[in-house]
Amino acid sequence: MTTTVARAVPRPGPVTTTVTEPYWKCAADSELWIQQCEDCGRCQHYPAGMCRSCWSENLDWIRAAGTGTVWTFTVVSKPGHPAWEQDTPYVLALVELDEGPRMMTNIIDCDPATVHVGLRVQLAPHTPGSEQPPLQFHPDTPLPRS
Repeated sequence: MTTTVARAVPRPGPVTTTVTEPYWKCAADSELWIQQCEDCGRCQHYPAGMCRSCWSENLDWIRAAGTGTVWTFTVVSKPGHPAWEQDTPYVLALVELDEGPRMMTNIIDCDPATVHVGLRVQLAPHTPGSEQPPLQFHPDTPLPRS
């Protein structure tokens, strides 16, 4: 007779590079910082070594307001990694930040069935040391929870 011992599957974490290190340090403090091109003024997310609009390498970091609009989303019932199985169903969304760029994130603190395109969202506080990833969003106005 064999006994199976359930093991906790570790959650994948961020992959940090010299370009993304400032972003992830701020994210750990519940702050969303994005890059802004000093030449054309365009904001971008995810961090890169050059502006995606004009190819300038003159980029600066600015603190984003942490507000935006759901551009598109899906409700995930079969996660892509076993560590997220306990969180299903969850909302994976592309949020258009008020500064312009779009970022992939989760929408939390509401019933997934209430999320819709055009929903106004804001950055949710992150508890340091929590297993939940930083930089998740929740609705601007309270929606029903499941």
